Order: sequence, then structure tokens, then C-alpha cells
Amino acid sequence: MSNRLDLSVGEWQRVSPKYVVVVIVSAVVSGVVLAAAATFLWLVAQWSWGWVLLAAVVVITIVSLIIAPRRARSIGYRMREDDLLFRRGIMYQRFVSVPYGRMQLIDINRGPVGRILGLADLKFVTAAASTGVVIPGLPEPVAADLRDRLVELAESRRAGL
Repeated sequence: MSNRLDLSVGEWQRVSPKYVVVVIVSAVVSGVVLAAAATFLWLVAQWSWGWVLLAAVVVITIVSLIIAPRRARSIGYRMREDDLLFRRGIMYQRFVSVPYGRMQLIDINRGPVGRILGLADLKFVTAAASTGVVIPGLPEPVAADLRDRLVELAESRRAGL
């Protein structure tokens, strides 16, 4: 029972190093859109504090770009005997345990940048809506193999085998 609670036991699987590119592109696109909105408010709508908003957007975007590699490296998963353990986060770490028998849907999603890089996101849906877990940045063959393996484990657990 002590192994269930010890997060250091076993090997964590990491997402692809290429996932950093997806995080960077997302931060840049968000930063450009928010900077355009702030510039509009400042110059066109004559909002006097628009330049402060623009400066904040630029600073937040730069910080996001700096921490992107670390944020991508913080994501991992580990298959245990009865569940899949997922982790993410730098300052605020989140650990989610998804029992195989509770998995109802395992879905593969591919965004445009991820598709170009050959990456996919694996999404798990359980009966509790708040436990939706997404493992981003998996190479497409790994995501497909993991999905098939998890579906097989989920079916055997629900069948009581």
C-alpha cells in the first residue's frame, strides 16, 4: 500500500521534447492577439491606460516563453498496476490518478502545430467530469499504442478480470 502513495517509485514517462515548440507557438499567438487588443484599446479607443495593459501583455508573454521548456518537462505519466498517474506543473504541481476501470473514453486529439510535429494529445474521460486528464505532446505512434493499451486495461478492469 505504501507504493501507491510514494510518487517517487517507478519511472515517469515524459512528453516529447518537440512539445516545447507547441507551448512556445501557443504563447506567441496568445501574446500577439492580446497585444493587438491592448494596442487597439490604447491607440484607437483612446484608453489612457492601454499602454500599461500592452506592457503587461509583453512581460507575461516573455515570461511564458522563458518558462515554456520547464513547463513542458514537468508533464509526465506513469502506468501503475491499477491506475495511470499523471503529473504537471512547476509551482503548483498536480497529480491525478485515473483508475483503469473508471476510464470511459480515451481520445486522441491533434492540433495544427502538433500535427506538423507528429504529436498528439491523449484525453481520458471518466464518470466524474472534473477528472478529465489530457497528456499532451505524445508522438502519434506512442499515443495510439498507449490508447490501445489503456482501452484493453479499462475493459478488463470493468469486466472484473
